[in-house]
Order: sequence, then C-alpha cells, then structure tokens
Amino acid sequence: MENPSRNEIGQILQDSKRIAVIGLSDNPERTSYMVSKAMQDSGFEIIPVNPTIESALGVKAVGTLQEIEGEVDIVNVFRRSEFLPDIAKEFDEINAKVFWAQLGVMNEEAFRFLKERGYTVIMDRCIKVEHALTK
Repeated sequence: MENPSRNEIGQILQDSKRIAVIGLSDNPERTSYMVSKAMQDSGFEIIPVNPTIESALGVKAVGTLQEIEGEVDIVNVFRRSEFLPDIAKEFDEINAKVFWAQLGVMNEEAFRFLKERGYTVIMDRCIKVEHALTK
C-alpha cells in the first residue's frame, strides 16, 4: 500500500470541500469528533455517517453513504481496519473521489479493491495532521 505524496495529499485537501466521516461520534472526547471539528473549523463541510447517532457537530447524521445527497469529495473512515473491505464496497457505489482511512487504519484487500477501480486511496494517515502539514 502506497499513499499519494504529501504534495498530492495537499492538493487533494485544497480541492476538497465535503467530507463524509464514517464512524463520527457525537462525543467531543472521541478522536473522530476532535479531528472532524478541526476540519469543520477549517472550512470543510462535514457529513456524519453513523447510524447510532442523531447528529454531530451540528449536522444531522446519515446511516449510510448512499443517504448523502450530492457529491462527496473525501470519505474519511474512523472504523477498525477489518471493516474497510465492506466500507470500500459501499464507497464504490457513491460518487466520491477519495477514500481516506485514519491513522492506524489500513487493509490491503480494501486498498487493492479501490485502486483497481481507479480511486485515490489514503490509509493510515490523520486528515487533520495532513491538512496542517500541507497548508
């Protein structure tokens, strides 16, 4: 698995506006909340994707990626690595550009599946850190 270069990641973030966050918690103590809040504060539209919450960061949550109206630039995943193959298949069914798995989250099967279909895939990287490093 090879991620895009830091320059390419910077360009991806610069070109992106809408981030769907799978596994976003409504608990401000959780990493998914803190990272997504920082991205929201930086001007990104955050779409919570979590069937177990009503809303997060002032935005109504959806249960699946398919429930999102309009285009999604990045799908940022805060789920354990073993869930990535199923999430990759769900990702393939919507109109999104970049599949991003957070720091510590990676899966070779999901990576191959997405790359074979021509998607940009980033794994084991924190979107907040990458955003700070590439501003």
